[in-house]
Amino acid sequence: MAGPFTLVAFHAHPDDEALLMGGTLARLAAEGHRVVLAVATDGEAGAAAEAYRTGGALAANRRSELDRSAAALGCARVVRFGFKDSGSSGPPTEGGFSTLAVEEAAEPLIRLLREEQADALTIYDPAGGYGHPDHRQVHAVGTYAAARAGTSLVLEATIDRRLIRRLIRVVEVIPGVLPDVSAAAYDHAYSPSTAITHRVDVRRYLRQKRASFEAHASQASSDDGARTLALLLRLPRWLFASMLGREWYVERGRRPGKPLDDVFASLR
Repeated sequence: MAGPFTLVAFHAHPDDEALLMGGTLARLAAEGHRVVLAVATDGEAGAAAEAYRTGGALAANRRSELDRSAAALGCARVVRFGFKDSGSSGPPTEGGFSTLAVEEAAEPLIRLLREEQADALTIYDPAGGYGHPDHRQVHAVGTYAAARAGTSLVLEATIDRRLIRRLIRVVEVIPGVLPDVSAAAYDHAYSPSTAITHRVDVRRYLRQKRASFEAHASQASSDDGARTLALLLRLPRWLFASMLGREWYVERGRRPGKPLDDVFASLR
């Protein structure tokens, strides 16, 4: 197969696409591939400044932000499944995405994969990155849906654990930046270096990636402290490029070796 290919990027909440794989999506779109962004929830249980939450408006704000992010990245289509956001602290929301049976939660994704005749699907690693219950559900639902729809190429969007722990150790020594985050909390988060199959160079697409970050204004807002997205947007552009110029994946079924730069290598 020579391509172009169709990739469905399945995410839990608006802004997940920007943080984990915005550069990859922009690169694939620029290279002529069809990029379809599918999001399980509207992220209505996420943290944000009160100005974005007034009158229960956070879900609507985040839907608009997702559209702007997708446009910045060049996505051909945005699909919202409309499940409830489970929340990240305390018991999951009743009826939230993470509480649903995998078979039930996978139905709209199976339909989408078949409708798009998708060549590839991206999900998260089994840990759900940093462990959010909706992220873990994305892994389970995506794995099941790909098998049912016959989508053979499944890539887990992740971060090289060694690198993120190194970054957090640096942040730990800066008072007040992220006071509740510690490197030890990431001992089992994301994926070990030995599991990484793809390290994608997205340095040529950092303008689009940064625009995607900026689109998610509510996620960069806070009434009581710094947010990760806001901190990343404050980085000098040379440091932004150094830290965010590569993105990582684990291809299910591929034996790790020298990391590949082409997410479609197995299809060519």
